[in-house]
Amino acid sequence: MQAFLELFSNVLNFTWQQALMIVIGSLLVYLAIAKDMEPTLLLPMGFGAILVNLPFVNASAIITLFDAGIATELFPLLLFIGIGAMIDFGPLLSNPKMLLFGAAAQFGIFFTLIVARLIGFELNDAASIAIIGAADGPTSIYVSQYFASRYQGAIMVAAYSYMALVPIIQPPVVRLITTRKERLIRMPYKPASISRKTRILFPIIVTIVAGTIAPKSAELIGFLMFGNLIRECGVLNSLSDTAQNALANLVTILLGISISIRMQAADFVNIQTLAIIALGLVAFIFDTAGGVVFAKILNLFLKTKINPMVGACGISAFPMSSRVIHKMGLKEDKQNFLLMHAAGANVSGQIASVIAGGLLITLVEAIIR
Repeated sequence: MQAFLELFSNVLNFTWQQALMIVIGSLLVYLAIAKDMEPTLLLPMGFGAILVNLPFVNASAIITLFDAGIATELFPLLLFIGIGAMIDFGPLLSNPKMLLFGAAAQFGIFFTLIVARLIGFELNDAASIAIIGAADGPTSIYVSQYFASRYQGAIMVAAYSYMALVPIIQPPVVRLITTRKERLIRMPYKPASISRKTRILFPIIVTIVAGTIAPKSAELIGFLMFGNLIRECGVLNSLSDTAQNALANLVTILLGISISIRMQAADFVNIQTLAIIALGLVAFIFDTAGGVVFAKILNLFLKTKINPMVGACGISAFPMSSRVIHKMGLKEDKQNFLLMHAAGANVSGQIASVIAGGLLITLVEAIIR
């Protein structure tokens, strides 16, 4: 009888905010299954959101998982090993100037930091929100956890949702700020022969340089490059395959479930969450625009023009963004193959987003001091 009364009391305490979060969780599950939008993450995240908002669940196991994997920053770091093992830096090494677009496409992060601060967010929260623009989920988790942001759940949901929405968000932004003549620019691709030695040295050199420039990014960039080194060294093929598949998928699932503890109604359903989602979109749009505008500026000085659409790939959403831009190029001209140029900019965006996260941490800590 006592147990029944406790259950009845819990049901009576069920709020509309909890009901809303269950609807949001169900929507994430729907998008993952029906629309194939980042299913390995949105599915566990959505299901977890349903679970933690039920009136009679205390979710202690998920809290333990969060403390073990996210509070310690273990899951993002392990995931970066898998991501690094997936990335082929060949297109970037064949055309190193694409590295510039990775840097240019981080403009939205710092612009959004200023905007978020101006509308009243604390500096640590503003920095955590701004990194959404990198379109890099693990970096968003790392930075928001580093700053112990109160809005970690909303930041994580926004970061991964916008990653999944790249095919919807980027094309109209790119079309808005480019002319058809610019979109028709052809960029013939002449693949360079990249030696094994170069491929092995590249992740080591990037780790040293990035870790020196932005020490706060050393762990993230180091794990990313370590994953790539596993791929390129040629003596750990089975380990590379494990990192790309089993490790990346398992950690992503655990990450999604863990994140859901920050999607409890009491913390998630508020005006700040709506503002974070809006600011994340601003960051994402301005990052895309930053890369495109940078390409347009470069074209003022270059004899061999760059298709400005390629600049949009400087965000970290790899390989989705490069595929989107390649399809846009083919739509304008069926003989315009931009994929390899776009992939070069896209992998540079993966590096740049991690460095940007480290620089953001360094900048905020310097201001606080």
